[in-house]
Amino acid sequence: MNISRLLKLKAASEAQRILEDIAGVTTVVIATPDGFEIASASLRDVDPSRIAAMASSISAMGAVVSQEARLGRCKCTTVATDDGFALFSPVRNGETELVVNVIAGASAVLAQVMYRTAACVKLLEAHQPEEAQQAS
Repeated sequence: MNISRLLKLKAASEAQRILEDIAGVTTVVIATPDGFEIASASLRDVDPSRIAAMASSISAMGAVVSQEARLGRCKCTTVATDDGFALFSPVRNGETELVVNVIAGASAVLAQVMYRTAACVKLLEAHQPEEAQQAS
């Protein structure tokens, strides 16, 4: 999968901004649907490539469940744990598909994380391939 440098830069900027904007968020990984990290930011010592690989499977399960239940497009999948939660949101634009993965501790507010992650998804979905930008 070929991802432009500009999209990678936007993804890296958004990962860092989510981490800084929302109290309790500990890790943000933006990855391809096949599990390869393209950007990450973290307050913990974690392996973003492992999170990317795991998250692609969870995101795919969310898509299948929403499709089978005829609920429309899956906007996010959440895994709640004793000490926090993980949120996985798909991104689809003309260039590629991505998954935004946000890991948060128990002090984080799920609604705030969902809202901020949705803004990130919207920004990445609005990204135009570099060829389209040069043509305009």
